Amino acid sequence: MAFAAVSSISLSSSSSFSYVKPPICVVERSSFHLKRYYRQAKQSGLVASRALPLNSNVTADEEKWDAAHYEALISGGEQVTSVLEEMTKLLSDMNIDETSEEVAVHLVAQGVIGKRVDEMESGFMLALDYMIKLAERDQDDKRKSLLEMVKETVLSHLTKKCPPHVQVVGLLCRTPAKDSRHELLRRVAAGGGVFKGENDTKIHLPGANLNEIANQADDLLETMESRPVVPDRKLLARLVLIREEARNMMGGGLLDERNDRGLNTLPEPEVMFLTKLVALRPGKPVRDMIKAVMEGKNEGADLAGKGDDDAHHNSLPVRPGMFLETVSKVLGSIYAGNKSGITAQHLEWVHQNTLQILQEIAF
Repeated sequence: MAFAAVSSISLSSSSSFSYVKPPICVVERSSFHLKRYYRQAKQSGLVASRALPLNSNVTADEEKWDAAHYEALISGGEQVTSVLEEMTKLLSDMNIDETSEEVAVHLVAQGVIGKRVDEMESGFMLALDYMIKLAERDQDDKRKSLLEMVKETVLSHLTKKCPPHVQVVGLLCRTPAKDSRHELLRRVAAGGGVFKGENDTKIHLPGANLNEIANQADDLLETMESRPVVPDRKLLARLVLIREEARNMMGGGLLDERNDRGLNTLPEPEVMFLTKLVALRPGKPVRDMIKAVMEGKNEGADLAGKGDDDAHHNSLPVRPGMFLETVSKVLGSIYAGNKSGITAQHLEWVHQNTLQILQEIAF
């Protein structure tokens, strides 16, 4: 399985699933869009250098795609199409009524995807995400819902193959309510088990270490934040929340030595932004400044057009995870007794409001 680690938890909150038979319309529409774009790019002689879709509805992101991205998209699209076609065939052979259609689709998806999950390449998720965007663009809620169900099923199979703390990070990324995440963390820290969920469904939670959960989220968000452009702001916000909430549940709080991941020198962009914030009175204007940066604006704007090598030679913008890490380090030094002109109350206000803003962005 060639998925990157972050792919296994990049699940957005799915809408409720409503199945309209047969799902062949999904195959036809999604596959048509993918193959049309690729064919136009090849006819333009751009596949070898920069494959651009010749379409009036092309987005700014699509204009940046290169030949490798297109090839991965087409390869993954063929796999998605094959999965949906097999699902269609199995459903057509089943004698089901309207009341049992939804359950049947879920069962078929579990079987088909479970059989193929080890053979899927990274392009599968790339194509699936693109098809979901096309469905949104076409305002086809039923097609979008079906594709999201397929995505959730794939991610569910991948999660089961991961270590317990990685599984928990995936579960937390799909848990919008703060109180529910805290309850989930308490239960996995106590050893996990089988619990009753909504509609009397059974939920199997693995036992996991809070420190390993926090470190896993930190490793993933560090990878995302080190890039010149953050690929998914929602996912990044979720990972920061998971790290902070898991750390907060550990006994030592800010001074817990397990929270020290080796950040000895505070990053200049985050320090400059924090200095700017603490020079102002806490209130809505300061909160708006924090929100803009967390959304990737102003001091937090991505380095558009820069490659990963360029990013390493230039100062990165303010990133949510690194910003909260900086706030925590300064707070920790204050609580440890070091002299500082910055009040702990002011920094606590910045810390709490940043977490609230990230919750709004994440879900």
